[in-house]
Amino acid sequence: MKILFIAFFAFLFTPAIWLGNFTDAQKEAQTAHKLILINFSGSDWCIPCMRLRKEILESNVFEDYAKDKLILVRADFPRQKKNQLSKEQVKLNENLADKYNKDGKFPFTLLVDENGKVVKTWEGFPDESPLEFVQVISNLSK
Repeated sequence: MKILFIAFFAFLFTPAIWLGNFTDAQKEAQTAHKLILINFSGSDWCIPCMRLRKEILESNVFEDYAKDKLILVRADFPRQKKNQLSKEQVKLNENLADKYNKDGKFPFTLLVDENGKVVKTWEGFPDESPLEFVQVISNLSK
């Protein structure tokens, strides 16, 4: 009984999963008919990126909404040697930036449909609470 209780609460508090491969995310979105949220981040040097992640994208409100309603993709561009990504992941991130973030904005967040069409963009840190951020997405997904 104790194990079931722990497993149940672990499931409830499992954070939303961020993918690194947009092609995989798009396939999943097409199967599930979900929107894709793409976040371009400089996780170890971009202060607004860190703030966005901590205050909105890792909030309980966003994660609770996203785990059932969105496919999440993070394209990270760290600068510190200790945080470097694999060559394969760097290539995936660069290809995604070539398609959606040609100007190299950070943070830059997009909501795209299952076919990759841009529905909404946020440049910089959104001046919204996590609840307001989720509400905007929810309204657009209808």
